Order: sequence, then structure tokens, then C-alpha cells
Amino acid sequence: MTTSFLLVQLTDTHIGGTWGFGDPVAGLAAAIEAVLRLNREPDAVLITGDLANSGEDADYDVLRELLAPLTAPIYVVAGNHDDRAALRRHFDVPGGDQPGGAQAPIQYAVDLGPLRLLVLDTTKPGQDAGELGADRLGWLDAALADEPELPTLVAMHHPPLSVGIAQWDAIGLSAGDRGALADVIARHPQVRRLVAGHVHRAIASDLGGRAVLAVPSTYVQAKLDLGSDEIALGDEPPGFAVHVLVGGELISHIQPVG
Repeated sequence: MTTSFLLVQLTDTHIGGTWGFGDPVAGLAAAIEAVLRLNREPDAVLITGDLANSGEDADYDVLRELLAPLTAPIYVVAGNHDDRAALRRHFDVPGGDQPGGAQAPIQYAVDLGPLRLLVLDTTKPGQDAGELGADRLGWLDAALADEPELPTLVAMHHPPLSVGIAQWDAIGLSAGDRGALADVIARHPQVRRLVAGHVHRAIASDLGGRAVLAVPSTYVQAKLDLGSDEIALGDEPPGFAVHVLVGGELISHIQPVG
């Protein structure tokens, strides 16, 4: 079997965070070491939000230093802890000339050869919960229509799924936004998967007939406690995802970091 393309997904690095479990810098450094131990270099790296815990420039500087061993192009997604303008200062974000300037939603399409990446901004500045709405979904619909034949990965921060833990669902995407997104995705069969972070767990679901995958954080994980009234954190290991495109089929692996 010939591997045609390999995309590594990191998420919720939270550089600068002090949440009581682990060290975000050590966690990301260990994840990058694990990526470098793969039997081939990734063709691209995707980071699906909450890169810095408080959106501070100094934390993005630390993040860039940690990412330096990765030679592949890096594509970023805005998370609820990020500052859009700071992300644009520290990363080469395509499509920076849209109305709204540096604080405009970070949304762009990149052709990566055999795979197309669409980054959809789900953030609502100043709030933990996400949102989409007609403008962002309209952009996604049009961007998907531009390349109907190329296998496509749609990336965002807030996963379009219900976690089943009340406090996580309260800071996710609304049922209305998830339904509207499902309608868009269902019209575009080239979408192979929707990927996200935010929930600090590996969670799989489906939307609009396509698979949805939330990826664990490189920093700290959320406990699986379906009866909890609060967001509880645990000491499970960090992790990342490896998405492998083989003959038009997209296979996703969750790789724990010891």
C-alpha cells in the first residue's frame, strides 16, 4: 500500500496554560518528538485551535520555537483561547485581506496536492462557545463548490457534535449550527472528514453523512464522566492525530504520547 499524503493534527496546545495537570510546553515537545519518530515526515501539519492559552504574543513565540523541528507547512485554526490578530502575526495565515482586517474570522482553503484543506472559523471572540451562522456557512459552501472533485478535509476548533456532558455541550456549537453545517456538508461528497479539537478527548461522530473526529489535546485531557455537572480534567496522556490519504481514502489514527 502506497501512502500518498500524511497530515499530522495537533490541537489545544494551550501554551501558557496552568490548569493543574501537566505542562503544556512539555506536552507539546513530547508530541513533536513522537511526530518525528513516525516512519516518514508529515506533508503538512494542522493545529486546530487554542494554540496559546491567553492569546499572548510571548506564548506564540514559545510555540513557534517548539514547532521549529517540524519542516512541513503549518496551518492554524483559531480557537476560543486564541487572538486572531496574534495568530496572523505569528503564522502565515492565507486569506488575510478579507473585510474585518486582523480580527476577521480565520477561514481559508489550501490545495495540498492530493488533499484539500478547508479551515472554518467557529470562534466567538470573548466567549468559550462557538458559532457559525449564515456568512461562515456560505463561505464554506462556496469554497467546497470551487473544487468538487478533490478529497477534502474540513477543520475547525469546536467539533460539530454533542459530547453528552452538559458543560462541554454548553461551550460547543448549537444544535442549529450543527444542523445547518450538516446541510452544507451533505451537498459536497468530496468531504472525507471533519476534524476539530476543543473538547480535549478523542470523540468520533458523524454529520451530514460524513465522519467527525475530535482529537485529544497535547496538554491535558477531559475526563469521561457523563453524569458530571462540570468540566473535569484527568491525567490521561496527551495525543495527536495522523490522517493518511491512500488512494482517495482518508484514514485517521489517534496516537497517544507516552
